[in-house]
Amino acid sequence: MTSTDTPAIRKIGFVGLGIMGGPMAANLLKAGYEVAGYNLTRPQIDRLVEAGGRGADDIADAVRDADAVITMVPADPQVEEVMYGVGGVLANVRPGTLVVDMSSIKPSTSVAVAEAGAALGLRVLDAPVSGGEAGAIEAVLSIMVGGNAADFAAALPLFEALGKTIVHVGPHGAGQTVKAANQLIVAGNIQLVAEALLFLEHAGVDTEAGLAVLGGGLAGSTVMARKGAAMRAREFAPGFRIDLHHKDMGIVSEAARELGLVLPFGALATQLVAALRAQGDGGLDHSGLLLGLERLNGLAPSPRGAATGNGTGNGPGNGPGNGGGA
Repeated sequence: MTSTDTPAIRKIGFVGLGIMGGPMAANLLKAGYEVAGYNLTRPQIDRLVEAGGRGADDIADAVRDADAVITMVPADPQVEEVMYGVGGVLANVRPGTLVVDMSSIKPSTSVAVAEAGAALGLRVLDAPVSGGEAGAIEAVLSIMVGGNAADFAAALPLFEALGKTIVHVGPHGAGQTVKAANQLIVAGNIQLVAEALLFLEHAGVDTEAGLAVLGGGLAGSTVMARKGAAMRAREFAPGFRIDLHHKDMGIVSEAARELGLVLPFGALATQLVAALRAQGDGGLDHSGLLLGLERLNGLAPSPRGAATGNGTGNGPGNGPGNGGGA
């Protein structure tokens, strides 16, 4: 079965209903799709049911009748867990099903999943996202897609229900490579916004006014627009956890090493993210890099809105939970 002779997609199996996946599944419901969802913890499933979806008892139940499956989980081990094995996605979908992994993982893992899917007659795409929790809620995510062009065309209506900037960037794994580059830029941008904010504060400048004028010039960025106010207020409730950004910076470092590249500022940003996590703040939003900067300067206010623990999901264990969407 090919993309051209596959019936229109109506039924979607969604695995991973966390900070990103939950609102994404809700937006698919708003767009008129039937969504069956599974998550490791029950409250996220209940929210999907309240929005009009069907709660699944396990992964197999979520995907067996689906025209397309979307997975949105924290990292490579969770992707491998939900994809492979008797109870996983690949063993329980129908031949010809479109399988779209929207997690942020290593390009090599995406290539391996695509090859395993192709051997079973499945169509697989890697389609990580950027935009964070707000972008997921507002359906304005940037979506970078790797895989076959015809499969991308088949999935495009789904992506249009989730985001605004949707680009096919190359073969399997290419979406993850672009996402790694995204995370490199985001980490550096957050750190520089934090440094600018601390600089303004200690110079006695009105930081609300200062960030407003900076945001209207060349220094402006989505990071400043979405994170600036919360950083000023020291509110670090997670939209994208330091734990997950730590994982993503590891992907950048590994890929750069394989390519024989030196990324000096990326290496520094990686260490700053790792330091904040080592201090026990992996559950904070990645804008909590400001807290790490304050500690370097001998300042250590208590963050507000922090999540407890360093887990990367929405509950204990390594099952489907919060996917990556910085």
